[in-house]
Amino acid sequence: MIGYYSYTVILTYVGFVCGSVGLYFAAHGSTNAAIIMLLLAGFCDMFDGKVAKTKKNRTPQECRFGIQIDSLSDMVCFGLLPPMIAFSCGDSLRKPINIAIFSCFSLAALIRLAYFNVSEEDRQKTTTERRKVYEGLPVTSVALIIPLLFAFRSDLGDRFPLVCTVIYGMIACAFITRFTLKKPGMRTMLLFIAAGALELLLLIFKHRHSA
Repeated sequence: MIGYYSYTVILTYVGFVCGSVGLYFAAHGSTNAAIIMLLLAGFCDMFDGKVAKTKKNRTPQECRFGIQIDSLSDMVCFGLLPPMIAFSCGDSLRKPINIAIFSCFSLAALIRLAYFNVSEEDRQKTTTERRKVYEGLPVTSVALIIPLLFAFRSDLGDRFPLVCTVIYGMIACAFITRFTLKKPGMRTMLLFIAAGALELLLLIFKHRHSA
């Protein structure tokens, strides 16, 4: 079969499926279910690179495939799913200005991911060291930002559409703004997992009390 199917890319594939299922949920108005899929996709993405690096004898083709497939999956999970989550909330987030901002969000994610692919391939030609910093806001960060935003949807009430649109616009700008962020270590990643679990509990708690 065409492609690579070793354990090094399994988490990437699982994350992509989570993102795809999230799109289906969002298309049918199941906002909370779509957010859960976003959180799961973020969890998969957090460890797929570390899993891939456990295989020491990867061919150059496998390495390049891993870079490409990871970014393609990220585009679906973190470039397309978050705008669809917002769009699933109803007419208040389906006005022309909302659609314009959400489109810019996806475009900024696309540009950032393509730029990362090019720069990462160039970097790997000169060094085998792991990347220490990110340029701009990583697209995967929305797996924590978006669920937190929507957890307070009921608290914001009529202000939520405006707040949501502004935050999506700020995230889009951060994707393509040239600044550096230190790549998180294992301890920080575990904190991210704990934060994601707390966000999920907060989302469930808020949903039950607003129902």
